[in-house]
Amino acid sequence: RARGMAGAGREDGAAEEHCVFAFDALHSHFSRAACHPPGFPHSSGEAFPLFVTWSKRDGRGNHQLRGCIGNLRAQPILAIKEYALSAALSDRRFHPIAASEVSSLEVTVSLLANFEASLAWDDWEVGIHGVWIDLVDPDGTPRNATYLPDVPPEQGWTVRETIDALVRKAGYTGQVTDLVRSLIRLTRYQSTLHKLSYSEYAQIVETRGVTR
Repeated sequence: RARGMAGAGREDGAAEEHCVFAFDALHSHFSRAACHPPGFPHSSGEAFPLFVTWSKRDGRGNHQLRGCIGNLRAQPILAIKEYALSAALSDRRFHPIAASEVSSLEVTVSLLANFEASLAWDDWEVGIHGVWIDLVDPDGTPRNATYLPDVPPEQGWTVRETIDALVRKAGYTGQVTDLVRSLIRLTRYQSTLHKLSYSEYAQIVETRGVTR
């Protein structure tokens, strides 16, 4: 399940094999076996800002975030393995993913591009852009935080609601006023992403005749 990047004509976006590699990394961690080599070209030195997100379905069928870690600086594409494990095991917001959870997981790999910096807080579009904010709050404390492009539409947020939530995510506990918003330096970006559930991963592995 791929999702394109609006306004971009890239053919090198997030792909199924990136998600397979993320699952391979997690599987190898729990099985204490060597990770299978990736099924995508990786010798050309390609690098992207990237994020890996793990989620699982709760008892009502809703997706529950279990970890999301990445980097806004370009990383070698093989860093998907590192961030897959970090998101699963080291996201401080959540308990580490247990081996018993793997069969209920879904992974999303996001590759980021088209960064535009030093913009006003409202100079972006929900459903098109991800946003990174930098601000020095009224108390003089520097803060920053980001949301990937898919987060605001999934939450049903407007531009203002997204920015206010980001300010909270950055750790500011005061009232989010027009003054606070005016202090924001915003960077917007776009992404391609691909999602893969564990059941889809298992089917791919079976089809390829590979035991993982």
